[in-house]
Formats: sequence, C-alpha cells, structure tokens
Amino acid sequence: MSENIKQKIVSFLDTNKIGTLATIVDKKPFTRYMMFHHEELILYTATNEHSHKVENILTQPYVHILLGFPGDELSKPYIEVAAKAEIEHSQTLKEKIWNECLKHWIDSPDDPEYLLLKLVPSSYLFYEKTGEGPIELLID
Repeated sequence: MSENIKQKIVSFLDTNKIGTLATIVDKKPFTRYMMFHHEELILYTATNEHSHKVENILTQPYVHILLGFPGDELSKPYIEVAAKAEIEHSQTLKEKIWNECLKHWIDSPDDPEYLLLKLVPSSYLFYEKTGEGPIELLID
C-alpha cells in the first residue's frame, strides 16, 4: 500500500466527516447521510440499534460510502469507499465518537441502544482532481 496515497486519504478523512452510507434493502440500494469518524482507514458511524440500517447490514453487510463534494464546489476531491460493515460495541470508541449532534437519535454515550457501525474498507477510490480518474487504494 502506498504510504503517500494512504496519508492523502487519512488527511481527507480528517476534514470530511459527513457523507452517505448505502446499504441494500430488498436487493436495492438505500442511501442516507451519516457522520463518520475514522481510525486510520477504518470508518465508524454511530447509530441506534433499532435503525433500519442495522437490520439491512445484518442481512447484507456490504456497504458503499461517499465522502466529499461539499455544496456546489464540483472541483473538490471526494472519496468512494467499498466496505464490509459490522456491529461495534466498544465503549471506549463510543465515548470517543460521541458528540451532541447525536442526541436526536441517541441519548448519551451510555445509551444502551447506541452502537457503532465499523466499516472495514476493501477499497478506496480517491478522486483528487476534476476530470482525472481516481487513485485506487486496495486494502489487504
């Protein structure tokens, strides 16, 4: 894995926290906006254990994530991520990822319905420059 490409992606993830998460529902894609946190190349997103996305992932764990492209700035970089989702219950990570924006869905970091989706990527496609193809990073 190219350390230069990896570092570019990690740097991008540091500043792009909102994106879409697509799951499969009845053999069709379903996308919603989510807030993402990362630990190196592993992504995490908070959710309520009763959400439809959890049910979708338990049935079919492969997901697609899109990060970047803020507003009307079509020349900005963006990333596509193919990943396999799994449920993460680490209290340490829950506390680290918790923020007040989550209060609409989850009461606190100690809410028993709070869980994390751990999104383990198989690949990143990093579209750095408009009109150029992506830089691909395959994860072993």
